[in-house]
Amino acid sequence: MTTTADTEQTTPPITVQEGASVELIDVVKDYSGQRALNGVNLSMARGEFVALLGPSGCGKTTALRALSGLEQVTSGSIRINGVDVVGTPVNKRDIGMVFQSYSLFPHMTVTQNVEFGLEMRRVDAASRRRRSAEALDLVGLGQLGGRYAHQLSGGQQQRVALARALVTRPRVLLLDEPLSALDAKVRVQLREEIRKIQTELGITTLFVTHDQEEALAVADRVAVMRAGDIEQIGTPEELYRAPATDFVAEFVGISNRIDGVVSGGSVTVLGHRLPLVRPDVADGPVRVFLRPEDVSLAPAGIPATVVATSFLGSLRRTFVRLDDGAVISVQHAARETTSPGQDVFLALSGSPVTVTTARG
Repeated sequence: MTTTADTEQTTPPITVQEGASVELIDVVKDYSGQRALNGVNLSMARGEFVALLGPSGCGKTTALRALSGLEQVTSGSIRINGVDVVGTPVNKRDIGMVFQSYSLFPHMTVTQNVEFGLEMRRVDAASRRRRSAEALDLVGLGQLGGRYAHQLSGGQQQRVALARALVTRPRVLLLDEPLSALDAKVRVQLREEIRKIQTELGITTLFVTHDQEEALAVADRVAVMRAGDIEQIGTPEELYRAPATDFVAEFVGISNRIDGVVSGGSVTVLGHRLPLVRPDVADGPVRVFLRPEDVSLAPAGIPATVVATSFLGSLRRTFVRLDDGAVISVQHAARETTSPGQDVFLALSGSPVTVTTARG
């Protein structure tokens, strides 16, 4: 469902947009004494695509709903283009929303669903028809305006929901797990189309997901949330290659956790000395987070025994047991085949690693 204060009839085509800057400043949200947001700070530039990523219950949807106005914050400030909108009604915030559930009106056609928000804003009938046709063309459903929701696939229904959100030309678009109800192939296709449309229109977009691959694939920046806080925010590459905490290292991508010892700005793990992502770590025992793609099968090196192997199309992921009993995963070319019980050797790529002093 979308919101805007405009009743204009001469606004530019839907393909021309200017996103708004967005700021959440020390936003706190309590529910009956339980804290859902613990002073969240987030800034989004005009036209930026930011993903909120985290496990269930971390506060990401609460943050999105606070920005939309569907949740009133306990304290803090929310600014759109520099204007504090805390206390501003939902329909005055110039925001479009797409939810996990499609929320289409079953008794309305696709076109009527898309036009609904414009009708509520008293946009004239001719403008409604033109703008809804533009929005449906944008999401690839220009020929399906006369159908009803039950005549559409899940992916098509979500496209209609996206068109309905875009037709009011919002400056901010909020997407709350919009792809989670779709099958894997449709999810990949639709997320790429959402990113393409967002880039073309320049709408500032906040995308909530628990799927790390989804977040890394579409966002300019990703904010990883944990227990009501933003643990780290950065580009997908920054989060993956230089996670700030052990939680981020484990949540974003796959990591092997192996004991090591830091000394003189590097760490010794599995008998090899590796550089640190952050070289200012104090000397002493640590837990090393080693990505599977930084471990390879080799003619000689670290001895291990294959536990299991999975074919993933263009690559394989093989789990091996080291001499000390630790089990780690190795990502390698699909043509390199192994079988459970087979003795193999491993090599490390030498890439910088993240460590934490937490043990266990």
